[in-house]
Amino acid sequence: MNNTTTAVFYDGNSSVPQQIVLSLNSFNRTLEFQLANGSTCKWLIQEVTFDKRATGLHLEHGLDVLQHIKIKDAHFIDLIQNFRKANGHIGWYQKLIDLGFATHFGIAVVIMALIGLCYVYIIPWAAEQSVSLIPEEYDNELGTSAWAGNQYFMDVDSEKTKLLNDFAKELKLQNTKKLKFTVVNSNEINAFALPDGSIVVFTGILKEMKNYDELVGLLGHEASHVNNRHSMKMLCRSLSGYLFISVILGDANGIMATIGDNVNSLQSLSFSREFEHQADADGFKILLENKVNPKGMSNLFKRLQQQSYAIPEFLSSHPVTENRIDFIDKMIKDKKFQTVAHPQLERLFVQLKQ
Repeated sequence: MNNTTTAVFYDGNSSVPQQIVLSLNSFNRTLEFQLANGSTCKWLIQEVTFDKRATGLHLEHGLDVLQHIKIKDAHFIDLIQNFRKANGHIGWYQKLIDLGFATHFGIAVVIMALIGLCYVYIIPWAAEQSVSLIPEEYDNELGTSAWAGNQYFMDVDSEKTKLLNDFAKELKLQNTKKLKFTVVNSNEINAFALPDGSIVVFTGILKEMKNYDELVGLLGHEASHVNNRHSMKMLCRSLSGYLFISVILGDANGIMATIGDNVNSLQSLSFSREFEHQADADGFKILLENKVNPKGMSNLFKRLQQQSYAIPEFLSSHPVTENRIDFIDKMIKDKKFQTVAHPQLERLFVQLKQ
């Protein structure tokens, strides 16, 4: 069956258009037309390039000489497009183009949403999981660099540092690497752990403590951050967007440079609720293993929460929420535990408080 329409033909040699009568021969799968000189042209549809525009359908054909046909007849355009679809001559790109603005907008929204979800959830999760591929020696290098960059601004109390290390030696902290404890003279109510096992405690938070079991709870909590490589995981998570882009571009040097630029902020990384929950649970186990009253952890957190307006430094990296306190109190209620006197811990704690 032949179907015809009028169209404009350009022969590729001159810019003068010719009016033609164009026919679709579905049996031969050709587009056929006759030129002014009487010659007949037959274009195999599979050899024609189709470009659908606002002005109509543009056809191109030929290798050495590229010829053009412009069609404005909407009915004939639909006829050609339906024929091409039925015979598998339309690629996925053209099918996508033909879907229309509303569908394109919907697809764009979905793609942007997927990119957003990937950036916010999947990439950080993948970056965190990749920590297992990073040798722990790198944790040590990062921690050492971070401490070297910050210790010049801190007043280390050598005497109390020795007392705190003696205090920690009395405990089983379930540590996976050697822990190093440092006391810094500062009214700042804060404590933090570095990936190399360095745990820094400020005298400001020691002054807030009422009993040695609170200090055991704090050290157990910070040791758990070290044991679980939370600093490294949070560093990778916070840099995950840049890491993702750098991996795509193959910029390995850029990754290392950016991590290096963020080393000095390790002590102020804000741990996620998940990591704080894990550190609370592991710290609680340390209290039980050492037969120290686990209420010390709960009492310390409650006191810090009550004074949250005055201690932004600690809470910025260790957010104390009602859920965390309730979680600890529930463990105290549900778990069976035994406590014993620790005169050595008591004595060292009193000295640290002086």
